[in-house]
Amino acid sequence: MLIARSSFRPAVCLLLLAALILISPIVLSAQQTTNSAASFDAHAGFDPRTTFAPLTLPDPVNVYRSSNGAPGPNYWQNRADYQLHARLDTVAKELHATEIITYTNNSPDVLPSVWLRLEQNIYRQDSRAHIVMGGLMGRRGRMGAQGTAEKTWTDGFVFDSVEIESGKGRVKADWLVNDTRMQIRLPEPLRGHGGQLRIHIAYHYQIPGVWGGRTSWGKSARGEIYDMAQWYPRMAVYDDLRGWDTLPYLGNEFYLEYGNFDYWVTVPSDMIVAGSGALMNPAEVLTKTEMERLERARHSDSTVYICKPSEVGDRESRPKQGGSLTWHFHMDQTRDVAWSASPVFVWDAARINLPTGRTALAMSVYPPESVGPDAWDQSTQYVKDTVERFSRHWYPYPWPNAINVAGFSTGMEYPGIVFDGVPDKGKFLFWVTAHEIGHDWFPMIVGSNERRHAFMDEGFNTFIDIQESADFAGGKFGPKRDSEYSAGGEPAEMILKVLDNPDAPTLMMPADAYPWSLSHPVSYFKGAYGMVLLHDQILGPQRFDWAFRKYIRDWAFKHPSPSDFFREMESEGGEDLGWFWRGWYLNNWKYDVAVEKIDGKTVTLSNLGQLVLPTPVEVSFRDGTKERLVLPVETWLKSGTHIWSLEKPVASVVVDPDHVLPDDNRSNNRASVQ
Repeated sequence: MLIARSSFRPAVCLLLLAALILISPIVLSAQQTTNSAASFDAHAGFDPRTTFAPLTLPDPVNVYRSSNGAPGPNYWQNRADYQLHARLDTVAKELHATEIITYTNNSPDVLPSVWLRLEQNIYRQDSRAHIVMGGLMGRRGRMGAQGTAEKTWTDGFVFDSVEIESGKGRVKADWLVNDTRMQIRLPEPLRGHGGQLRIHIAYHYQIPGVWGGRTSWGKSARGEIYDMAQWYPRMAVYDDLRGWDTLPYLGNEFYLEYGNFDYWVTVPSDMIVAGSGALMNPAEVLTKTEMERLERARHSDSTVYICKPSEVGDRESRPKQGGSLTWHFHMDQTRDVAWSASPVFVWDAARINLPTGRTALAMSVYPPESVGPDAWDQSTQYVKDTVERFSRHWYPYPWPNAINVAGFSTGMEYPGIVFDGVPDKGKFLFWVTAHEIGHDWFPMIVGSNERRHAFMDEGFNTFIDIQESADFAGGKFGPKRDSEYSAGGEPAEMILKVLDNPDAPTLMMPADAYPWSLSHPVSYFKGAYGMVLLHDQILGPQRFDWAFRKYIRDWAFKHPSPSDFFREMESEGGEDLGWFWRGWYLNNWKYDVAVEKIDGKTVTLSNLGQLVLPTPVEVSFRDGTKERLVLPVETWLKSGTHIWSLEKPVASVVVDPDHVLPDDNRSNNRASVQ
């Protein structure tokens, strides 16, 4: 997700400096260490007994989750398959739909009821989100797309019927709605180990305007655009960690079951629809020319127009004049689907080459005012490169299409489709595209719980999109930065503001607990910087990449917890990292290593913070030579003071000379012999 655009760009650019500056460790030589019991309570309270105490992770090892971080031998996961038929009413600005959910209970438990998520209810005036923060978009203000005041609430989902299959017929369900959740109390409990249930729901709702944020309709220069997300009741997750996960929807994303989706969308015939998954009936909704172009795009690394800018509004560009058309999409092994529709979409596509030998399609749809050589003309190539690179480096992209939409629900991601902004261009269009497409890996493939653990979503994704910005077109858009920051900016500046803020939440706090001003600095930037530290300073690229790839493979289309991630990185990375999980994730501890004194060939360093990290040190000798050293974290295992003797007289010492660590006080990082 990307909501606060102004805060996203400069902060991520700071992380890039940390990602791009690497240090080669040099083995310490002629080292002598002295430790004193008196140092346990010296140096601003550093206590190695706290930093290095045995760590019990929040979620225990059992038959469902193994000690090496992988799913256990008896890991289970429930499943939800969907059939959806929707009709878009562009006059009343309503969606009318029916759905059939086939829910499979693979757990060992008998379920007397099931829970569904009703995200459209966040727009109700009596919703918890509306009361707590004025609704999902309360923080965006109260003005419509054209600057006129408009109503910023709806009645949410309105149910025409809710039924349960019983034998060859259906019976009225016993259901209860509470805020953004629905409980269906079953006439007969649903057995475990594969028991199935079919739920039939008919419903409708008012589509929010631009103020809706993640789902909306708005007016572009030549016509309306409908970004349709969270558009159907979705099964809540029942897992081995807490049973039904029924956190209310306050605006902080999702946690959903995987399954197969068949969905049909009926819209006015002049509209083009872009949707998650594969278009199953092109002959019914496209012209012969459009089908030929689409087939050409499947074999082209260059971008091919399906609907040209000059054809927008041309009656001949649609297979039917007047009435409606029904678009049919299918997507396997996904946790969600979304779609966008407009009569003013330009549409282009290009082939994605995947490492498995498969291909997919990168596609973009956007209104004519988004056309431009520095704007949406480039979007499909940005999508293509991002998917290809992430597929090679992390995990192969599993779905048939990856789509970028220019609309009004900007900076938001769903499986196989992302919503970005009509005016986006230049570096920002590349950055936001790479970031939102990156969410296909976290959390669309690796299905973590975004509402409880935002760093496993935004932090992991920000980490991988850093490298995409550095690599695309030889670094054309890297590193991420804009005019607000100079090339000499500190890489840890944003993170230090978090660590120095006594009110800042930890990375382990639920996403809804983050104050708005700290949500990006914590979940995006501290989350990503933690990965940078693991990759560059703690494990190194070879160990990190091996471990992180295995984590992705093990948990693709499953539900990992932070404890699973921690255990996998330790087990496959070959390092006991309890000190890092405790300091960076469970707490907001500060890192501060100071040069206390130089005495001939002897140097004394002090640890003034509670966080420890491998510490680069540059020593300059009086004979004019220099040496780079990396102090391992075990340096502080028994003491807050580190003393060592070197072979030659020392002239000066600098801790963290390249500023790759989040040092809280750089004024004490340097000392010289006068």
